Amino acid sequence: MAPSAEDVLALVGRAVGPSEWLVVGQDRVDAFARSVDDWHWAHNDVEVASRGPFGGPIGHAHLTLSLVPHLFASLVGFAEGEDAMFYGYNRVRFPTAVPVGSAIRMRADLVDVVDIGGGEQLTVDLTVEIDGVERPACVAQALFRHYPVRAPD
Repeated sequence: MAPSAEDVLALVGRAVGPSEWLVVGQDRVDAFARSVDDWHWAHNDVEVASRGPFGGPIGHAHLTLSLVPHLFASLVGFAEGEDAMFYGYNRVRFPTAVPVGSAIRMRADLVDVVDIGGGEQLTVDLTVEIDGVERPACVAQALFRHYPVRAPD
């Protein structure tokens, strides 16, 4: 049974995570470069990047951001007959580059949930961590909209 609007509204203050680790390999970085046509040497030229400021290739900042829906869905599941859709960001920062081959995971804090009539809007503080690195790869505040509807067949 899908939760009521009151159940979803009661999520304020809940912290979830961390997600499982996800390796950001060169194949993923190259696939992202193909999809957005961004072939900067820092991401896709291993030889040149090895002489650059990071000592090797790094994932695109927007690749890290594009993984947020996947990581968030692994933390917050919705029942049959409901769905959540990404609505936008209030703020996004990338304090640390993600070296190719490293693993990332995400933690989320639900800071606000409001009734929007026919659904709820969740404001979520996100932190994407890099395995073995103190500073996060990404900190963001995202907005998701939760609806008590099923995706069409």
